[in-house]
Parts: sequence; structure tokens; C-alpha cells
Amino acid sequence: RYNETFKREAVKYVQEQAKTLEQLADELNINPGTLRNWVGKYREFEHEPVNQGETLRQQSQLLEEQKREIEDLKEEIAILKKAMHIFSKERN
Repeated sequence: RYNETFKREAVKYVQEQAKTLEQLADELNINPGTLRNWVGKYREFEHEPVNQGETLRQQSQLLEEQKREIEDLKEEIAILKKAMHIFSKERN
């Protein structure tokens, strides 16, 4: 029912989008299973972002930095709580 050009363009479109396969199938008015089969058959890696691996490494690095920052902030909060407790005691 669909010609080769349409199938290849649909797969290229899938690779370029950040949406789910189901959302794209709905947009293209195609059964998700059919589109999934086309992706398996016609997928070309040159249509995928070149820096995908680099982006993943950067995101991983950012997550590690954020985890360290969260731990530092938790430690600072604990210190501030202790200080508040000490300074809020009534002096005799």
C-alpha cells in the first residue's frame, strides 16, 4: 500500500524526532507495528544525531556533578540544623 520512498522517509522522520514511535505512527496515520517493522528494515544510522554518544556522556557527567552537589547541600543543611539547635538553646 505504501511505496518504498514513503517508507524510507517515514523511518528517517522517526529517527529525527524526539517523540515515541506510537506518537509518530499516530501522526503518520500508520499502525505502530508496521512503522516498527519499517524502522527495523530501513533504519540508516547517518540520519541519527552524530553526537548522541557524546550527549549521553555529558548527561552522565552532569548527573554525577548534581549528585555531588546534592550531597554537599545535605551536609550543609545538617550543619546549619546543628548550629541552629546550639544557638537556640536558652542560656543560663
